[in-house]
Amino acid sequence: MGGAAARGRLAAALVANLGSSICIVFLNKWLYVRLGFPNLSLTLVHFGATWLGLSLCQALGVFAPKSLRPGQVLPLALSFCGFVVFTNLSLQNNTIGTYQLAKAMTTPAIVAIQTLAYGKTFPLRIKLTLIPITLGVFLNSYYDVKFNFLGIVFATLGVLVTSLYQVWVGAKQHELQVNSMQLLYYQAPMSCAMLFCTVPFFEPVFGEGGIFGPWTLSAVIMVLLSGIIAFMVNLSIYWIIGNTSPVTYNMFGHFKFCITLLGGYILFKDPLSVNQGLGILCTLLGILAYTHFKLGEQEGSKSKLVQRP
Repeated sequence: MGGAAARGRLAAALVANLGSSICIVFLNKWLYVRLGFPNLSLTLVHFGATWLGLSLCQALGVFAPKSLRPGQVLPLALSFCGFVVFTNLSLQNNTIGTYQLAKAMTTPAIVAIQTLAYGKTFPLRIKLTLIPITLGVFLNSYYDVKFNFLGIVFATLGVLVTSLYQVWVGAKQHELQVNSMQLLYYQAPMSCAMLFCTVPFFEPVFGEGGIFGPWTLSAVIMVLLSGIIAFMVNLSIYWIIGNTSPVTYNMFGHFKFCITLLGGYILFKDPLSVNQGLGILCTLLGILAYTHFKLGEQEGSKSKLVQRP
């Protein structure tokens, strides 16, 4: 019964993350394209909303905060800000295809970091599932890949820092013996403060196009709605990584990427080439293979526990 309940909670978290992530992609796209709302400033709003949401949950007794030293959470907050900044700079200096291809490298980078820094081992069959997934993303991006030196530097830094952030999200929960809400409760305000200091170097703060610019009431409502959905996204990310692994979350991220492409094609009539269709199929096959092997590992672990005297 306990195993079924755990699987049910994981399934609920995955569905919540899938739904909220897809909603926020299309909502953010609308905010960027239709309103011209600044990117980093919107991320600042997202983490501010996450902090307020967690404070409300704490006040309602949903979780009890655990006392942590700022230095214990600082690497996580710094890596978060780094991945936001370098990912945005990568998108700014690369084509969409190059940007997506670089993001696909996050999964093998996480495997490398966990292997080299944490001594974790991955079966060969798990490593082989990275091939169709990476190939699928490459097929999606093939005709839009253009390399330039500055773009590659930012893309590489973005992949490394993003990988570290996702590894640390899981590692810190186990190291500090905290749950997803307890850790995010400390990280969110620190990330807010760092982003608040970073935003003026990349975006206007006051006036037209700034976070404190003359926005309409409808724009403010849409930004606040985006913040509420971001709270759900951030919380579900922490919960999924803490209860599975960064690699599993990344595999799920590739699945969301495919669903988003299909959603754009079905809902908004976005063009979808044969190569992109093959890429989606290839990626989904890799994800299905990974899921099959991971479930097999879990069943094998249970069998060993049952057989143990």
